[in-house]
Amino acid sequence: MGLNKVIVASFKRGFEEKCFQLITESYVSAMETKVIKLNWDENDITSELHEHIKENPIRLKWSIVTNVEQHLPKDDIEREKGFAAKLPRIDLRLVTINSSLEYEYHMEAKNLKEKDSGLKRRYIDTGINSFVSKKYENGCLLGYVLEGDLDNTVDGVNKLLKKDDRQPEFLKPKLYHLHDKYYESEHPDDMVIRHFMFDFTTLNSA
Repeated sequence: MGLNKVIVASFKRGFEEKCFQLITESYVSAMETKVIKLNWDENDITSELHEHIKENPIRLKWSIVTNVEQHLPKDDIEREKGFAAKLPRIDLRLVTINSSLEYEYHMEAKNLKEKDSGLKRRYIDTGINSFVSKKYENGCLLGYVLEGDLDNTVDGVNKLLKKDDRQPEFLKPKLYHLHDKYYESEHPDDMVIRHFMFDFTTLNSA
């Protein structure tokens, strides 16, 4: 039984690493094509990144299926007319099936701007807190920086966390071989949230 748990844990770690490679490569590809505009909604940007993931040949090699705006099941919602509209949705879902193992990984995306405290507050309230509360599980956060300096924007998120007396939950930069603007935050119950910050500020807004 212990070996099975080790195998499953190894499978999950390997799959998550593949998901991170797909999303970081999609960012690089999207920056090269210059299709994304700075006035886009976060769902627009996620949809474009998703297209680059779909077109990446290694996705098929790894047998990964992806989709956007995925409903997440909830046991505490009564199954009655209109219940689907009440289900939480995650921005991007990646799924793999290997033999008898199936695993999903979720990515929640938020737009960010250096001088927009509302967006930074939303990153916390509907991003970080959604994972802390277990509304979302098995996933990471994607920050789309559309204006200003990326490092200052992350500092702004941390200042809001400090204001909430949540200093231990600060986003801290970590070295990561796939992306140079990668952060982790530590939360109650030994939870660690991964954050990929994607800088789109060099793109045209028109």
